[in-house]
Amino acid sequence: MKTPQPLPDPVARAPFTFQEALDAGVSYRRLRHRGLASPSRGIRIPCAAETPPDLEPLVRPFTRITEFTAASHATAFRLWEMPGFLPGADDPGIHLSRPDSMAIPRRTGVIGHVGQFFPDEIVSIGGGLLVTTRVRTWLDVSRLMGVDELTVVADHLIRVPRADLEGRSDPHASIADLAEMLDRHKGTPGIRKARLALEQARVGADSAPETRLRLALTRAGLPEPEVNPRTELLNGVVRQPDLAYPEFLVAVEYEGDGHSEAGQVIRDITREEDFSRGGWTLVRLSKRHMANNARSAVSKVRAALLDRGWRPR
Repeated sequence: MKTPQPLPDPVARAPFTFQEALDAGVSYRRLRHRGLASPSRGIRIPCAAETPPDLEPLVRPFTRITEFTAASHATAFRLWEMPGFLPGADDPGIHLSRPDSMAIPRRTGVIGHVGQFFPDEIVSIGGGLLVTTRVRTWLDVSRLMGVDELTVVADHLIRVPRADLEGRSDPHASIADLAEMLDRHKGTPGIRKARLALEQARVGADSAPETRLRLALTRAGLPEPEVNPRTELLNGVVRQPDLAYPEFLVAVEYEGDGHSEAGQVIRDITREEDFSRGGWTLVRLSKRHMANNARSAVSKVRAALLDRGWRPR
């Protein structure tokens, strides 16, 4: 079989639309070659035998081939790498949305939606990939997510990043941004859950487990802890525990998988010694304490609070 003509840049490196290929000088005959995968009408993927493309380049041509179309719902949730459990997030199919004045997107490999969109609810990323904003995506997935998992996403959006580690200093959104989105789209399926999640959201959580832990503690009747508060200990030592009860000198740390590394173990011991010298009790929790609705985690924190003088009302 005759070797096909090499594709020119940039269509040789990522999925593309027919029009993009024609603009680059590719012939119709070359586009019909069986060496190109065809995920949907008018879209081709080069080098089909190689590693499948990442989500972003795979979705991009789907939003470009049909006017006024943006990645949304579960697809936007994955593109933004949002935390939280969204049922069906990994199911096949690309979620696309258009304004409700237009026809619903219908093509192979697509799950179509229509809705009301304000101009600032769609952004372009990755060389022309249109996608719903993080805040609009939070609203769109609210129909399928539980209230606590929506709170996980809300906490993720409003947290203040660590500029030295993340290369940004502003949160993805504010509580006011989330509230405005809900006010714009009254009556949207799932909006009641989103409102409850917004009431539970707090600035400061650095991870999904931290949010789930905070919610489990308050739901069990314990006082609501402060989130990542700046805590001054002895000799000018400052710590920021994941959760804290300053009134009772109790701090809570959730330790993920990375805390088993040798260097981190040493840092964790030092941190615990700092709290102890400052007169605090540090409650250290891990993934196993979060099983069964965080029953073990709640029990440990309750015991520490009781030991420090807290009494249930």
